[in-house]
Amino acid sequence: MADLKAKTYNFESIKGMTSKQLDEHYKLYLGYINKINEIDKMSKNSQFYSGSNPTYSTMRSLKMGETYSLDGVILHQYYFQNITNSNDYISDKLINIICTQWGCLDNFLSYLKEVCLAMRGWAVVCFDPLTSLLRITGSDLHDYGPIWCSYPILVIDVYEHAYFMDFGTNRAKYIDVMFKNLNWKVISSRFNKCISLLECY
Repeated sequence: MADLKAKTYNFESIKGMTSKQLDEHYKLYLGYINKINEIDKMSKNSQFYSGSNPTYSTMRSLKMGETYSLDGVILHQYYFQNITNSNDYISDKLINIICTQWGCLDNFLSYLKEVCLAMRGWAVVCFDPLTSLLRITGSDLHDYGPIWCSYPILVIDVYEHAYFMDFGTNRAKYIDVMFKNLNWKVISSRFNKCISLLECY
């Protein structure tokens, strides 16, 4: 099985954050890449995992570590992609659904900021195909809190490691800087792709 390869990002395009903060954050992402590659090489022989138990067992630890590491990779890739190469273009479809649900973009961003301030790990704007609504969800851990089958379109890392070197405990200032760096072209593209997938059914 081939190793999962880390993606690279144009951190020089991000305004308002130091390269040290971003480089250290990227190292954390690389750690998740390394761990999922290590997990993928572990034995698939069921006898190695005999005695499985939901309180504690080798299999439980493996599966918990697997989802934590893999979600750590996925969320960081969404996050880094949607904050690099800032772009103001928002597709008509995306701005329409935002305005329908939140009234205007400013109110949407204010609501998103409150979610960012309330959570310990992630704030994720996703499209829910069950209701055809955008949802702003919060998660305290990489693998805790997602809505199954939803499509992430905008991801904000609100763990302290994402901002502490540059902003200390001032999470609100960090969030304001992130909003100024959003690549709306990438976010719109994600939204348009999930809409087009649904239209195929």
